Amino acid sequence: MKLFSSFLKELKIASRGFYFYVELFMAVLIVAIFLFAVPDNFSNKTSEYLFLDMPEQASGVYLKRVADEDIDGKVENVKIKVGEKEMKASLYTTKDKDIYLLDSREEIKYVADKERELAAVITMESNGKLAYDYYLQGYESNRFKNLLKILHVESSETLESAMNNQEVRPLTTSSSQSLSDKENMIPVVLVFNGALMGLFIIAAYIFLDRQEGVIKAYALTPSPVWHYLLSKIGVIMVTSIASSFIVLLPIMKFKPDYLLLLVLLMSTAFFSSSLGLVIASFYKDIMEAFGAIYIFMMGMIIPTIAYLIPSWNPVFIKFIPSYYMLEGFKAVVLGNNDWPYVLTLSGGFLVSGFVLFILSTSRYKRTLLG
Repeated sequence: MKLFSSFLKELKIASRGFYFYVELFMAVLIVAIFLFAVPDNFSNKTSEYLFLDMPEQASGVYLKRVADEDIDGKVENVKIKVGEKEMKASLYTTKDKDIYLLDSREEIKYVADKERELAAVITMESNGKLAYDYYLQGYESNRFKNLLKILHVESSETLESAMNNQEVRPLTTSSSQSLSDKENMIPVVLVFNGALMGLFIIAAYIFLDRQEGVIKAYALTPSPVWHYLLSKIGVIMVTSIASSFIVLLPIMKFKPDYLLLLVLLMSTAFFSSSLGLVIASFYKDIMEAFGAIYIFMMGMIIPTIAYLIPSWNPVFIKFIPSYYMLEGFKAVVLGNNDWPYVLTLSGGFLVSGFVLFILSTSRYKRTLLG
């Protein structure tokens, strides 16, 4: 009962301060951006720059085939600015790429150098076959280079037919759901605005209490230190839950499993807040602690890169807690009732947070007044 009373008192005090509303404001801002600025799916359209080094009759046949794939069947004469140069080009727009036809090989080389885009020169050999000279950047994989070598060995119709006739076997027989590009970004938001922000904000609360003398006044009360620390964590949990629901409800509506979300949010917020307490216990003010907190948060960002770019997935990111936060929140957002996995993750964060909380309690018994 004393703990609950202490929590209510901390919640009341926190609601009068700036930090309490940081997460809530960020949640509202994120919702506005997602609803009005972020499309459901991002465009994967690429740009290609070509020069046809062949007789006019042959180039006319080639361009007719390109025009057939154009969205409106019309070529558009445009001017493109590349580096410090302005070039004339003919633009063909298909559903998955913009094809710019330039006037010389030198322009192709310049574009490849300045724009870092796919650029090629197409020539006609003596036997009437087309040859493709691609200008690469030097960092392409061997797989990509080999693909370019075989891409034009057969006609595009033959390649497409072969791809369509390939047998695809699913790795699992269970029904799977997919997320749009917008929805796929939600777990990242939940990790940082809903879970990891507590790492910074709880440290700010501690240093603010020291500065205003609240801690010295608290030391005169009979309440134990862990009551004070757990009450602070409780405030972080409330703001994390509130900000996460503000983000999810307008965007995902009732697709996620909100009960599972509540469990995972509480455990991850408890873990990150306890980690924040441990870090803050080694410093006297927020300015001294900022560097360490910043380093920890930057480290937590690394799994996000692998999440957004699946082809980059080094082994070491599996030792970073935010990797499992992302996986857990994605399972929740999918709403696929993966209770065992999410509960296992929540239990892991709860146990880890409890260990960190015991360590922080031990340290604050000695340093809280320092």
